[in-house]
Amino acid sequence: MFNAILPLLFSLLSCAYAAPLTAQKADGPIGLHVGGGIVGFLVLVLDVIVWIEVLQSTRPISHKLLWALLVFIFPIVGVIIYFLFSNRKAHMGGYEAIP
Repeated sequence: MFNAILPLLFSLLSCAYAAPLTAQKADGPIGLHVGGGIVGFLVLVLDVIVWIEVLQSTRPISHKLLWALLVFIFPIVGVIIYFLFSNRKAHMGGYEAIP
């Protein structure tokens, strides 16, 4: 599965940027830098992995939609809830590993 999304990760990595090392004026609404950086990129990668896994699972369509929306609306909390409570092993029969 990870071999299939490796090109996607490299293309997303080229778009990611880290927070600047020099002191600059804060841009955000409460005085914080806004931009994502490496932590934002890691959250994006985990979200994409969860979406691919959910869409290729054997869950009913309504459950797929609910998991995808949960991860889309709450990216960090949704991924944590998915990995803790989704019963992933019971729904892994819907796709084959790429050789």
